[in-house]
Amino acid sequence: MPMAGLSRKRMPAPDSETGNEKSPGVMIIEAQEELIQHIESGQARIRALSIITVIVAFLLAASYFSQIVLPFVGGDRYQTVDLLNPSLVVFEVALLALSAAWLYVGVVNYLFSTRIGKQVREIRAAERELEKRITGRTSP
Repeated sequence: MPMAGLSRKRMPAPDSETGNEKSPGVMIIEAQEELIQHIESGQARIRALSIITVIVAFLLAASYFSQIVLPFVGGDRYQTVDLLNPSLVVFEVALLALSAAWLYVGVVNYLFSTRIGKQVREIRAAERELEKRITGRTSP
């Protein structure tokens, strides 16, 4: 079963009339190139979503944290509800924990996408170096 977001490309059938069949090595190189291109295109999206996630989770965490600390610091114990009600405090702490987990996931995804991008750049540089050694010229 293919992974979500990945499309399966059919390999062209060998040309039986001319006998031009791709070797397994060429097919592997082409498959690896397609995978690297897919990673490059997805890396930017993951990075952008991770940045948005980090910003939203940080704002939520700051909001929940201020709601927990404000009654203790400001002295306003009673508004419409009892701000020191144990069930309310537990609920707010749970929301704070969820937003902290969300923040953690966003940071981990951002670091992952940054690391993948760096590895792809290193692979591309190695490809250019190999091409230079083989052909004596570089591609753009």
